[in-house]
Amino acid sequence: MALVEIRSFEPGDWPGVWRIWESVVTAGETYDYPPESTEVEARDIWLRPPPAQVWVAVDGDTVLGTYKLAPNRVGLGDHVANGGYMVSPHAQGQGVGRALGEHSLDAARAAGYTAMQFNAVVSTNTGALRLWRALGFIIVGTVPNGFRHRRLGLVDFHIMHRFL
Repeated sequence: MALVEIRSFEPGDWPGVWRIWESVVTAGETYDYPPESTEVEARDIWLRPPPAQVWVAVDGDTVLGTYKLAPNRVGLGDHVANGGYMVSPHAQGQGVGRALGEHSLDAARAAGYTAMQFNAVVSTNTGALRLWRALGFIIVGTVPNGFRHRRLGLVDFHIMHRFL
């Protein structure tokens, strides 16, 4: 794969982000967003205003992936970051997810966060679990049958955490 550039989201990136968002969410395998979400709803969810930061991985004009970084909680819990990541089905297995993950850890540190937590990593998403473990995350809890997987029915999701 060509060297991927990761940069802040720009309004012109939305069509590429939407294509990824729609394919990932419609699959119903990794995110609990409603699979029937409209483009307007998706834009509102993914691009909510600050303090969230949205980043994209691009190869030229092609958006290969995206992530969103925001406080996991408000107020006295806002020192812990939360991230959401999506990679184009055409770019999966090419290191884009790892590049986004590594970039997000650096961006979270730069923003003053002291830790990062993922609230719902679906247990059947083995690629994500392998990546997050490789990047130092541990499972701190499991919600039994917390996710309605489109093909597999009820499956667990994990809460993952790491200090920065």
